Amino acid sequence: NDVSALRANGASALIARAGKGGNLDTKCATFLSSADRAGMLPGVYYRLQTHVDAVKQADQFISRAQSIARSRSWNAPALLLCADFDANSRLSDMTRFLDRVESRTGVTPVVYLENSEQLRLLLSGADSGTKARLRRAPYWCALYNHTGGAGRVLPAPGSPEGLTRQYNVWSDWSLWQYGGVDWQHGRSQPKVYSNGRYRFPTYFGNLDRPVERNVFKGSHASLVSFWQRHGVKLR
Repeated sequence: NDVSALRANGASALIARAGKGGNLDTKCATFLSSADRAGMLPGVYYRLQTHVDAVKQADQFISRAQSIARSRSWNAPALLLCADFDANSRLSDMTRFLDRVESRTGVTPVVYLENSEQLRLLLSGADSGTKARLRRAPYWCALYNHTGGAGRVLPAPGSPEGLTRQYNVWSDWSLWQYGGVDWQHGRSQPKVYSNGRYRFPTYFGNLDRPVERNVFKGSHASLVSFWQRHGVKLR
């Protein structure tokens, strides 16, 4: 639970999973406390799944975020809230989840989307009202390589800008998960974007194992403001 090595290598924040599909993660608060002590901004995300009502999952997410916020005296100004929608998500579930979180907290959470053709077709074909609702939430994209995501209808997006265009909802991305972790041959393997003007190293700093990695589109001061706008206040 010591994440100080991330901070030592330049990490500014840590976003931990609070739960998914009606089940809470038990180590979330411990990871975030460690990140806060190391001087990193804390954030939480919830992975929405279709077998549990979206509003019920939003309530569980809010309760966990509020519990974490009350659990200690924080150095960070806010706890970022994020919604993770996978390839099986329905538009109505997305908007109901976002509306519930915002109505109870006053915070518009960040929207994380997989690089899924099904999701890209779903969102790009949404009505204008649904797109306007989603657009109020910042877009957190996931793209680990420039050839991934090709489907029967859409080609590989190639870049985070290409992925944003294919979703046809947001004008730009705010966060980009450019590094992931895959389990192969009995060990974890890094999956890291490196193409064109975006060349990221396979490992983060001097770490000897792969980690999920993200970049924010803006300065550090802008990142702190972003955290405060889309997070629950901690002090």
